[in-house]
Amino acid sequence: MPATAHTAIMSRYILALDQGTTSSRSILFDQHGHPVAIAQREFTQHFPRPGWVEHDANEIWQTQRATIDEVLTKAGASAAEIAAIGITNQRETSVLWDRATGEPVAPAIVWQDRRTAERCAQLKTQGFEAEVSRRTGLLLDPYFSGTKLAWLLDNLPGVRERATRGELAFGTVDSWLIWKLTDGAAHVTDVSNASRTMMLSLQTGQWDDAMLQMLRVPRACLPDVVDSSCTGIGQAALGDARIPITGIAGDQQAALFGQACFTPGMAKNTYGTGCFLLMNTGDAPLHSRHRLLSTIAWRTARDGKSGLLQYALEGSVFVAGAAVQWLRDGLGIIERSSDVEALAASVPDNGGVFFVPAFTGLGAPHWDAWARGTLVGLSRGSNRAHIARATLEAIAFQSADVLESMQNDSGRALSELRVDGGASANDLLMQFQADVLGVPVVRPKVTETTALGAAYLAGLATGYWSSESDVASHWQAQRIFEPTMGRDQAQSMRATWARALQRASGWDKQES
Repeated sequence: MPATAHTAIMSRYILALDQGTTSSRSILFDQHGHPVAIAQREFTQHFPRPGWVEHDANEIWQTQRATIDEVLTKAGASAAEIAAIGITNQRETSVLWDRATGEPVAPAIVWQDRRTAERCAQLKTQGFEAEVSRRTGLLLDPYFSGTKLAWLLDNLPGVRERATRGELAFGTVDSWLIWKLTDGAAHVTDVSNASRTMMLSLQTGQWDDAMLQMLRVPRACLPDVVDSSCTGIGQAALGDARIPITGIAGDQQAALFGQACFTPGMAKNTYGTGCFLLMNTGDAPLHSRHRLLSTIAWRTARDGKSGLLQYALEGSVFVAGAAVQWLRDGLGIIERSSDVEALAASVPDNGGVFFVPAFTGLGAPHWDAWARGTLVGLSRGSNRAHIARATLEAIAFQSADVLESMQNDSGRALSELRVDGGASANDLLMQFQADVLGVPVVRPKVTETTALGAAYLAGLATGYWSSESDVASHWQAQRIFEPTMGRDQAQSMRATWARALQRASGWDKQES
């Protein structure tokens, strides 16, 4: 049945597949953007060597497919009631599989994997980093997919030859899921995921020949690059039903879309283990002076015609919720992560205590791999509540540092910050974030913004939602945290935070 007829006659829901680093989820959304049912299954993390992180791509597919059946059962719905499918995924994780059998030729290399650090260092020494940044908006880092694919081609016997002959298919997790859902009929990725491979031109949204040459990657194994919201991607086989896949986006870009950050200067922060901050920069890429990433946010198509590429600046805070987990597991001063808010609120302020949670160095905009976690300002009167409060404040300070850089790079003043992720439920943290930024922090009613963004992208392509304005009209604030701290006090606290950063900086660097 054609997608238009299917949509017009019997559609009730959009199905979002949210494939994350530790679990696969399926969520059904209704026309108001509300989640109707959610299903989730975890899968195994593999650590075969220090610095290596792998997934079983078949297990990713099996858990994702199982959640589709489970979510339909929970909602009492049939596949025929799904108007379209949107997919969002852990970015940069790399899969290489056999086109004939559909079987992976190796474990998936996860975005956290650092096995290509030496190769990245070699390319930096050879002077390639400036060109990589200019062409792709990224840094030369093992984080991105390109060197992961290069590693597979270089280290698995016969794989390079087979990839060159077109016998093997490469993709990030979105490509892998679409291949499986369509029984191998579609080998595609969208512009947002492709922009994280270090192989895509930031300007054109197409594979960059110079980058492929630098990484020695044959074009024959790469997926076609499509819009983030469009028809014609492929039909997912769900039992007897054939459901159009019409939305794809990497998880952080999907969250930006789900937060309805459609106007340049609008920004969101996802508070998880770390923090991912993205600011919409419109239809022209901005190259950061603070080593933030310039990335493609999305591109949407209407009536078969692609629109303009939309871009974002991105900055990552390495340790956010992980610092609260350290209070729980390392220090034992709380039993559950959720206990941190009450403990921190039991004192009126931090008592002069500042905590820099640089357990693995500092990310944007400091980029200090040698920094280490540091507690400063301790006195005899300091107690565990002051440390808990300093931990929450550190999350906000780090986010403010990134957002300040974004504003300086973009020349746009932040009017509000939209928030999601687990720690966004912490009222004390959200209030302090508003105070140090001096702008409102807005928490939405629907915090499943990553999956919601994928759903919106899919629904826009099929007419389930009529426009971005229609989508934005469904976005509702659950609570707005207005700044209450005086700007002089906020600036004084940020100045003290900067002094604490100096104490942490370079701590683990060996003296020559």
